[in-house]
Amino acid sequence: MTDKTYKGYQSGFVAVMGRPNVGKSTLLNALLGQKIAAVSSKPQTTRMQQMGILTLEKAQIIFIDTPGVHRPHHKLGEYMNVEAKRAIQDADLGLFLVDGTTFPPHEEDHLLVDFLRDLPTLPTMIMALNKIDRLDEDELQERLDVYQQLLPQAELIPISAVRGENLDRLQEAIVDHLPEFPPFFSPEQITNLYERDIAADLIRAAAMLCLKDELPHVIAVRMDTYKERGDKGAYIEATIFVERDSQKGILIGYKGKMIKRISSMARREIEDMSGRKVYLKLRVKVRKNWRNDENALRLFGFKK
Repeated sequence: MTDKTYKGYQSGFVAVMGRPNVGKSTLLNALLGQKIAAVSSKPQTTRMQQMGILTLEKAQIIFIDTPGVHRPHHKLGEYMNVEAKRAIQDADLGLFLVDGTTFPPHEEDHLLVDFLRDLPTLPTMIMALNKIDRLDEDELQERLDVYQQLLPQAELIPISAVRGENLDRLQEAIVDHLPEFPPFFSPEQITNLYERDIAADLIRAAAMLCLKDELPHVIAVRMDTYKERGDKGAYIEATIFVERDSQKGILIGYKGKMIKRISSMARREIEDMSGRKVYLKLRVKVRKNWRNDENALRLFGFKK
């Protein structure tokens, strides 16, 4: 196609930021109309940058789902903050997501504001107040007034990612701030990750959901095999790593019940994402102190 074909077309990168567990991945999946980002009730489900590509008739929005900014306690946490910083500095627009059910604003919301203020350059910002379906009118107005003070220059839009409320308004506001530019990706592409990468995140999210508060965030997933078997679907083998032998026992569970439960949940999520049958085999291994191990972070795909 010629450049004239894209006259008036808008395209750009939007860094989606917010404290851990504020709903960034849920919002991304809702806007794209398809699950590409792992979601759980636990913070730090997102550890690496993932693009969600939304192609419209006159615009293409490339969302970058960044790790939640937080106070790091290990090399993995430091890496996650570096990834978030790189995303916002390279973006055409920043989308700051906050949780309307948290009031007053959380300490980590203020941490992110300080993080943004320390950047040498900051793109135009939109703030989305999420989970408004759980607020009455008086609560909503109070939250809007207070959260606006966090980032006065940002346009503030109340939304519910779960119920889809006001997402059309948010989408329109995003497009309005994108530069005039041809699309970066083909209309069929919705993410920069391969299915095996998304599957690894879905396995980890399933483990976090099943384990609840029994296990801290010490889980990493390595994809060992990802094969297509025609009409039989995909054959997947993966290894879940933890840092201590005691954690391995918790992950496997009594007579293997916990790992079977995790496998069943993850398999359903992968099938929903890929649209085909999946056979999933999981193993559990110990890699001591892997979150502070540079080699381990590279092995698990966090660092190059």
